[in-house]
Amino acid sequence: MRKALRWLLALTVLIGTLSTAGAATAAEPEPTDIKDRLLSVPGMSLVQEKPYPGYRYFVLNYTQPVDHRHPSAGTFQQRITVLHKDVSRPTVFYTGGYNVSTTPSRREPTQIVDGNQVSMEYRFFTPSRPDPADWSKLDIWQAASDQHRIFTALKKIYSKNWISTGGSKGGMTATYYERFYPRDMDGVVAYVAPNDVVNDEDSAYDRFFATVGTKECRDRLNAVQREALVRRAPLEKKYEAYAAENGYTFTTIGSLDRAYEAVVLDYVWGFWQYSLLSDCDTIPANAATATDDEIWTSVDTISGFSFYTDQGLEPYTPYYYQAGTQLGAPTIRFPHIEKKYIRYGYQPPRNFVPRDIKMRFQPRAMHDVDTWVKHHAHHMLFVYGQNDPWGAERFRLGQGARDSYVFTAPGLNHGANVAGLTTDEKTLATARILDWAGVSSTAVAQAKPLAKFDSKLDVRDVEREPALRP
Repeated sequence: MRKALRWLLALTVLIGTLSTAGAATAAEPEPTDIKDRLLSVPGMSLVQEKPYPGYRYFVLNYTQPVDHRHPSAGTFQQRITVLHKDVSRPTVFYTGGYNVSTTPSRREPTQIVDGNQVSMEYRFFTPSRPDPADWSKLDIWQAASDQHRIFTALKKIYSKNWISTGGSKGGMTATYYERFYPRDMDGVVAYVAPNDVVNDEDSAYDRFFATVGTKECRDRLNAVQREALVRRAPLEKKYEAYAAENGYTFTTIGSLDRAYEAVVLDYVWGFWQYSLLSDCDTIPANAATATDDEIWTSVDTISGFSFYTDQGLEPYTPYYYQAGTQLGAPTIRFPHIEKKYIRYGYQPPRNFVPRDIKMRFQPRAMHDVDTWVKHHAHHMLFVYGQNDPWGAERFRLGQGARDSYVFTAPGLNHGANVAGLTTDEKTLATARILDWAGVSSTAVAQAKPLAKFDSKLDVRDVEREPALRP
């Protein structure tokens, strides 16, 4: 009898405990404020909230595994931002493939669909770098897995359709993400995305530079580039003084001489990457009679003499590591320059990464992505600029592609976008983006951006980046 009473008493206490726990759980309401909802995601922490009219803007850190194949092997904090409009709107997932800006901005697809925007900093760009940094964990699959985890976590909050996007290396990133996680996104808009399938075959770039723009403009640029190498001795003295004044060093690339030639050989490429044909008027008309200062200024303005210094290269170590291990890098010829003036030619990515970081090229990586896009692309839009060197080797669609497109914006450079397409292509591209975003059929039929242009949020200028870096 006593045992039965003790058992009954214990059961009563247990039921009471469970009831109390259930009541306590039920008493905790789900958060409704978007900041609270974001911070309720495991591993998410707030860095800063910044006000912007019509939006909530958050800078956040998200805990990621260093190695998605072995999540228990360590974590790092990845920087992301959220431009929040409304959970009832579509969401655009953006990455530039480098650092993430912490200033509120809206990419073109975000304006088109009038949606939210999640922006991700690419792994190993500071501050999103594991410590210690195991560089073998910097590859396109690991980065795609970063995006997959972020999407999986935030899809519970932003439940409507998602579109991924990015420009240049960001366009490459959006494409790789689609290749590895094709069920995540409802559409992909990849801007000016290079596709170096065979790293050792770069003749497409030589053909591009032989015909781009006009002969007059090409001749001007070629003459200035050649003259900068002819005048190597006096201009390198100027470079030495410039480096000393600014505290620049050349340990990674190996010497000031190597850095000087690298800057000069970027000159023609850099012009077409960032400038328009109309900008040819800014190039010295007669390089042979131009002063040393005029040659220096033209090259510095376009290529940047600070870039191949240790201080200029360091922020881009993750990019050059990837270029030398998976992405590939272009090599072009210079038929307008005598061989005696060129000592190194286009230098490989290995020369731009500190020697204590080991690198081994994986030739199958880009071939795999290229094959997948040709045979499996679905809801993918690629936009290129007619005068952008990076578009010489681009993504192309095969018979297996469905509802996917490759468009070229006439006369545009590395900043090409949907707005710069011909009227018919712009209408088609806009309608497809809207359809993929799941907005109303009326909006799709009208094929116009749903949000008004905002001069602060919708910056259209191409981001200034060193040449030979997509």
